[in-house]
Amino acid sequence: GLVHVKNPHLDSMEEDVLYHLALGTKTHNLPEMFGDIKFVCVGGSPNRMREFAQFMRKELGLVGAEEDVADICAGTDRYAMYRAGPVLSISHGMGIPSISIMLHELIKLLHHAKCRDVTIIRIGTSGGLGIKAGSVVITDTAVDSSFKPRFEQVVLDDVVVRSTELDKDLAEELLTCSKETPDFPTLIGHTMCTYDFYEGQGRLDGALCSFSSEKKLQYLKRAYDAGVRNIDMESTAFAALCGLCGLRGES
Repeated sequence: GLVHVKNPHLDSMEEDVLYHLALGTKTHNLPEMFGDIKFVCVGGSPNRMREFAQFMRKELGLVGAEEDVADICAGTDRYAMYRAGPVLSISHGMGIPSISIMLHELIKLLHHAKCRDVTIIRIGTSGGLGIKAGSVVITDTAVDSSFKPRFEQVVLDDVVVRSTELDKDLAEELLTCSKETPDFPTLIGHTMCTYDFYEGQGRLDGALCSFSSEKKLQYLKRAYDAGVRNIDMESTAFAALCGLCGLRGES
């Protein structure tokens, strides 16, 4: 149930500084601050994650739930982190580089805090594909722009390919929970992760566009036929890092 780190160099470090979270193993008592965390919810916008934390405080009936929540990462302007009982709410910005930096430091934080049996869920907006507007898509597998379940990371001069399978049981649990909120159509499907918002997602309104609307529609139809139901810019990195480090994750 522990959160794993796969970096032998960490053991020989006198201090592990989580630069972009404004936390560290010498400056903060991480087990005392975070040892009882069971759920981590991450999303792009700092304001959205602050509102989510306030919502969770009210849902959990915590004392002082009506008060504003404090940003644990106030010492930096990179990310924002809020707490609601056993739930941590963190922003990750936009795109793979931004969420990757946050996840590396979050995973080390959970490891140093000796957290157990942590579930991490990424929540946020995405572009739907062939589904009703306002639907909630629960990701079973994150795929790249070629519709393959993989995340390619360049490490030094090597291309490392990592799996992007997410927790299928957790996906089914979330689908079951969705029946309590029938106002939001909910389904399980593949999420396609792209490296940018415009050309990568086949948009026609960017500063650059080298394809026709017909070619765009052909591509999106192939994506739909491959099981893709929504498009984002973080899911493959999220799935890969969670899977490698023993986090039960869903997006």
